[in-house]
Amino acid sequence: MRARDLLVPFPTVGLDSPVAEAARLMAERELPGLIVLDERGTPVSILPGTQVLRLAVPRYCQDDPALARVIDEAHADAFVRALGDRTVRQALPERPRELPVTDPDATLLEIGALMARTRSPLVAVLDGGRLLGAVTLSALLKRLA
Repeated sequence: MRARDLLVPFPTVGLDSPVAEAARLMAERELPGLIVLDERGTPVSILPGTQVLRLAVPRYCQDDPALARVIDEAHADAFVRALGDRTVRQALPERPRELPVTDPDATLLEIGALMARTRSPLVAVLDGGRLLGAVTLSALLKRLA
């Protein structure tokens, strides 16, 4: 089995897209992340949902889980609204990791190794620089199980 057999069309966002819009898209479609494209339409990163959470959840709650417990739900919702006008570019790590991109002929083991190495829940599949779609962690695990 190859990447082409598991890939699905996958939504993308631009670097300057609002991160709140990206979060909404992930929530509505139950996606683990999104493929981020540059101005030319070339994949430059994967925005995992966990990175959006890192931006939305106050640092003091990330550092001390006991503080997170004492904040009620009404105030917790305000943190997501605090994403405000921030962009996807601002949500990405300052030092990009290896881009989880492969070609349609990649094997399941190659895809799994790439996901593990890059800590990405999805891998973009490109053919000649053109985005075909993505292989998700859940699709890979279903096939391997």
